[in-house]
Amino acid sequence: MSKEFARAFYDSPAWRHTRRAYASSVGGLCERCLKSGRYVPGVIVHHINHLTPDNITNPDVALDWSNLELVC
Repeated sequence: MSKEFARAFYDSPAWRHTRRAYASSVGGLCERCLKSGRYVPGVIVHHINHLTPDNITNPDVALDWSNLELVC
């Protein structure tokens, strides 16, 4: 599970909406596997640049699709 400082963020409507929309936008498949030609359902929308107490309130980090990837 997420770190305690991030609990409220991961329960927020903004994150739930972003997570759902992003996963749908990439077809619901793991992006790492897809690069290898494998079709595996994605499970977790992962932050490429990890969230920290200092950047979690910055939407350019926390909610920007360029900082996300769907992984299995």
